[in-house]
Amino acid sequence: MRGLPTAIQMLWPLIQPGKRLSILLYHQVLPEPDPLKPDDPDIATFDWQMDLLARHSSVLPLPEALERLEAGTLPPRATAITFDDGYADNRLHALPVLQRHGLPATFFIAAGYLNGGRMFNDTLIEAIRRAPDGELDLATQGFGMHNLTDADSRRNAVRSIIREIKWLPRSEREEAVRAVADQIGADLPDDLMMTDEQVCELANAGMTIGGHTLSHPILAQEDEATAAREITEGRQRLQTITGQPVDLFAYPNGRPSQDYTARDVALVRNAGFSAAVSTSMGSSNARSDRFQLPRFTPWSRNPAKFLAQLVRNTRHPVTVA
Repeated sequence: MRGLPTAIQMLWPLIQPGKRLSILLYHQVLPEPDPLKPDDPDIATFDWQMDLLARHSSVLPLPEALERLEAGTLPPRATAITFDDGYADNRLHALPVLQRHGLPATFFIAAGYLNGGRMFNDTLIEAIRRAPDGELDLATQGFGMHNLTDADSRRNAVRSIIREIKWLPRSEREEAVRAVADQIGADLPDDLMMTDEQVCELANAGMTIGGHTLSHPILAQEDEATAAREITEGRQRLQTITGQPVDLFAYPNGRPSQDYTARDVALVRNAGFSAAVSTSMGSSNARSDRFQLPRFTPWSRNPAKFLAQLVRNTRHPVTVA
């Protein structure tokens, strides 16, 4: 680990071998930095992150990692890499980097958005991106006035509107972003999410495909029949596309109690999945709930801090999400 600060070199070997698993969470890998998506790495950043993981962690396919966690045979600094939602850049940008470093990953895909779909947040982002400079009056929609002059003002507008609509019922949320997009009137992209063929390419490259519902609802807001249908039909569609079993699941948004409940955990288990991941921070140990496994997004764009965040996360296991 030459070139890393002494403190990191001292902490990193302290991670107990065979005891804990860190599951990393990504969404997109962008061709270049995007001020409207500051939390998503670009290709260059993702490349050095994967290089660090390849050199300093034991990166395992998530199914194997879970088997070894249960058996008590995890290697030191065990890590699994996951992606949520099903963005096309997972195939176009993330896969080549993963292959270059010889790393496996699991892709949790909201199957209903494949082949030209667009998630509500992306409809909003792409509409605001294309809005002309100047005042954007969204008072009619209940979102106030926004002065769009630069990337920062556009990012702030997106964040403000998402805060207002994220936990609305799904139909109201979709209607709200359509109203904003219609007012702006710009042509929006229809190639943000993967095609069936691209999902197959990931699977054929040895990557794991996992379920993430059909349309990414907040399961806790749905009635039981709708939640069950979202969970099972999303899985069935992915199995039809890939011709392979889909055994792992990721809860949309993923915060326990707020985004999914004990009812939804039972639905996932009854649907035939073998494990599920949340977005609670922390690492897993042998006592962790296999259907509420924590995940962690290391956000630093500094290599030493990136590893330091991994160390801290691994030192704080979550036994029940």
